[in-house]
Amino acid sequence: MYSLSKIIFSLFMLFTATAAFSPVAPATRSVSSVSTTSLNVFGKKKTAAQKAEEEARAAQFWQGEWVCKDCGYIYNKDECAGMYFEEQGAGFRCPQCSGPRRRYAKKVGDVVGTTLDGGDAPILIFSFGGVIATIAFGIWAVENL
Repeated sequence: MYSLSKIIFSLFMLFTATAAFSPVAPATRSVSSVSTTSLNVFGKKKTAAQKAEEEARAAQFWQGEWVCKDCGYIYNKDECAGMYFEEQGAGFRCPQCSGPRRRYAKKVGDVVGTTLDGGDAPILIFSFGGVIATIAFGIWAVENL
């Protein structure tokens, strides 16, 4: 057992040592062309028409805050590729808790309003109706079966 581990170790050292001292191929230089694109570090200046278009687009969307009802995360347009919340697709998830898009609600002042789908009311109504139907079926089954 000892000799087998010694052989494996010596082979390992042999291969690593030869790889460390193997000759390196010379680096080749490629000729690159000079880019004519400016970096625009401070951004491009917008024309009056572009500003008016942005203002008209912003007027179509809710200007207040969207809040995740599960974790309290406040949606930030700048963190989400500059998209308004209403522009996000159905697959959008809260970046903090992975809650679905339907769990977001509008925040007006200090009060969180209703969600996009009307909140949890439909779920609660159908759940309550299902419980009543199950109890009614149980009573009917006890009396008739």
